[in-house]
Amino acid sequence: MYQIVLLRHGESEYNRQNLFTGWSDPDLTEKGVEEARAAGRTLKEAGYTFDLAFASVLKRSIKTLNYVLEELDLLWIPVQKSWKLNERHYGALQGLSKIETAAKYGDEQLQIWRRSLSVRPPLLTADDSRYARNDRRYAEVRPGDIPLGESLEDTVHRVGEFWNQRIVPLVMKKERVLISAHGNTLRALIKYMEDIDETALLHLNIPTGIPLVYELDDEVKPIRRFYLGEPEKVEEKAREVANQGKVTE
Repeated sequence: MYQIVLLRHGESEYNRQNLFTGWSDPDLTEKGVEEARAAGRTLKEAGYTFDLAFASVLKRSIKTLNYVLEELDLLWIPVQKSWKLNERHYGALQGLSKIETAAKYGDEQLQIWRRSLSVRPPLLTADDSRYARNDRRYAEVRPGDIPLGESLEDTVHRVGEFWNQRIVPLVMKKERVLISAHGNTLRALIKYMEDIDETALLHLNIPTGIPLVYELDDEVKPIRRFYLGEPEKVEEKAREVANQGKVTE
């Protein structure tokens, strides 16, 4: 049996302000830093250690990983960063208030943009300042691969490809791997690994800063997944994610 640990980054400034984030690059809040450190302590207390780790190229993912590794005294292990672990690209919604967007378009449309599998958000235009083509961190990415907005299905495709090409070979070598990523990145990965249906995916909310452990069979297929932490706390934080942007809240 193999194991891998997934972790959604700690609370970011955009999380705190309830804004669509996507490929925007806000920093962690003080709460987010503490969530990351707490995740590291939880992993250490449970006896976990790692041989290498992955992060996206966004600072909330990178800093979360660094705080976790510091708590584990593992800052020395190799870390690989990839844009393919970036959050789902929210297109023209990036930086907008979820509450204001819900008030304008309705809760139902907001939830479709946030949680549906195949619907893309309103897209950026190539002349938008938020378009990532001019960002140095994506200089080696083919222009056609840099999105103007993504559906969750698009994210499933890029994350699934990365999983098969980069992570599965390491897991099969018995490497102990930690992935620090994002809410929709991890939802996409779970969709890819488990092939859960769209209804189940709609209600899948990944809390910030709580390690998610996967046990995998000899073919690197999921046997089970579970969070490290008190179930009540996990449920409370998952509800917070689910309620983001509701006008009625």
